[in-house]
Amino acid sequence: MRKPDRLNALTGLRAFAAVNIVLFHFSNPDWFGIFAPIVNAGYASVSFFILLSGYVLAYNYASRAREGKLDNVRFWKARFTRIYPIYLLSLILAWRNLPAEYGQHTHPMFWLAMILAPLLLQGWVPEIATFLNTPAWTMSAEWFFYLAFPWLAKWKRPNRALPIVGRLLLIWLLGLIPGILYILFNPDHLAHVDRYSEGPWLQALKDTPIPHLASFAFGVIIAGLDELISREARKRFFLGLFGFAAIFFLLWLGPGIPYAIIHDGLLMPFFGCIILGLSGQNVLSRILGWRPFVFVGESSYCLYLLHFNFWNLIHDTHILDRLGIAWMDPWISYVTLIALALAALHFIEKPAQKILRRWMGASEPREKSAEQSVELRIPPP
Repeated sequence: MRKPDRLNALTGLRAFAAVNIVLFHFSNPDWFGIFAPIVNAGYASVSFFILLSGYVLAYNYASRAREGKLDNVRFWKARFTRIYPIYLLSLILAWRNLPAEYGQHTHPMFWLAMILAPLLLQGWVPEIATFLNTPAWTMSAEWFFYLAFPWLAKWKRPNRALPIVGRLLLIWLLGLIPGILYILFNPDHLAHVDRYSEGPWLQALKDTPIPHLASFAFGVIIAGLDELISREARKRFFLGLFGFAAIFFLLWLGPGIPYAIIHDGLLMPFFGCIILGLSGQNVLSRILGWRPFVFVGESSYCLYLLHFNFWNLIHDTHILDRLGIAWMDPWISYVTLIALALAALHFIEKPAQKILRRWMGASEPREKSAEQSVELRIPPP
């Protein structure tokens, strides 16, 4: 069976999405001028990674799943070997946070988190979803999506675009429901909701798997639409351009759009347009497929999952002061985070994957065909 083409432009875009999450957590959006709305909405990059995860998995495996040729157990083993080494490292590097976590939770909840976090299950309990390492909640969601993927991928693909677009519209509307319900009922009784707001129901909306399932499923279905469009089709360029422009416009509106729906569901169709655009052969895919972008993009999973760990390591050790380059901060820290992510990819993630694959018998015969697996590598798919 012919391997799918590599989608380098999507890997290049992952670099920008992961860096945007770093800037979202550790910068002032006002530093970035016209791009301030994008940085201020860095949380949207996580939704993009989840949708992209569904797309890339379907791009690689959906046809085999529909033909009944996908070995589910082998697939799950392969996914585990990809995400778990760096995930476990992120928990280990967060050991300094244990006293703070112990003080913030009841004793039963703390010990429940200590059990669930190594099992990729903490994201199912909103109170402990961000336990130890804030971004790690997404791995609970991703692992759930991986378990569901073989069945989602078996959906019969229509031979025409219109029925697929109808499915996408339905999934989009379903994905908006959690946010709309939150707006209507305001269960946390907050006068205003934005990126700084806190509340148990808002945390469940943001950091648990079910509200994000629609994004993953949307990505799976988009792959079916991708199969019907020629790689050289000019419409891909215009779809990608429209997707970028629409997202920029919506983020520029800022408070004009309720946070609860723009956080995830609202942007699905526009993410889909970008993915279809960059999966083709056009000027957009050539720009984002530039080798340096792809090189950084391949480490996006490490950058995403470890950036809190590395940021704390850089600043808790005062290494920048000792080297006399603290005056270059935070920009030097951003560069260092990327360098450390690349090191983690090549010296920890890849060797650990090889060891786990041999131990678990989890080879991936078609895996490197698309773009080194996007699932939340990113992330991530």
